[in-house]
Amino acid sequence: TTGWWLSKSEVRRILAVEEIRPHHIRLWLHSPDPDFRPKVRAICSLYLTPAAPGDTVLCVDEKTGMQALEHKHAFKPPKPARPGRREFEYIRRGTRTLFAAFNPHTGEVVGQCTVKRRAEDLLAFMERVAKRYPTGNVTIVWDNLNIHRGPRWVDFNRRHGGRFRFVYTPLHASWVNQVEIWFSILARRLLRHGSFATAEHLTRDVMA
Repeated sequence: TTGWWLSKSEVRRILAVEEIRPHHIRLWLHSPDPDFRPKVRAICSLYLTPAAPGDTVLCVDEKTGMQALEHKHAFKPPKPARPGRREFEYIRRGTRTLFAAFNPHTGEVVGQCTVKRRAEDLLAFMERVAKRYPTGNVTIVWDNLNIHRGPRWVDFNRRHGGRFRFVYTPLHASWVNQVEIWFSILARRLLRHGSFATAEHLTRDVMA
């Protein structure tokens, strides 16, 4: 039988005209939370509405597994018509976890680096946050990680006069937490191209 076929150039033209790119894939994760929309609206309202005088909104999360990588050779800066060059080989010098509280209204960040991400580490960090904001109501936006829940936070709130309110992002929607944007900036500006001789060196640069 006789048939017909399209040339590669014709297929390429059709894809270009229709702006179809089969090799481009964007990841997407569905949230099964039935109250997804009202929860996201409520959290966005916290960001867009100025807090009452004396009150504070904080986005809290942990950036785990920050690697202290020491590159074996120095970075070669870019020159005209030539990109910068970085040696691929590196030495692993350990990891650190960053606990951070980002104020979406002022841009201020309270941070603390630890060796691990444990419930007691988070609790110690939150005590630091409470000391930084000793008066007024404090709204904490964070995700559904197990160490973000439990009676320890009831006790914590009781110790601080019931000033803290905990708001949870919908399941599979931790990206609603604005501190994730700050973590992305930290990764691009410091972690991605940094060279750290020790884990303590990494900690100093992150806190700076």
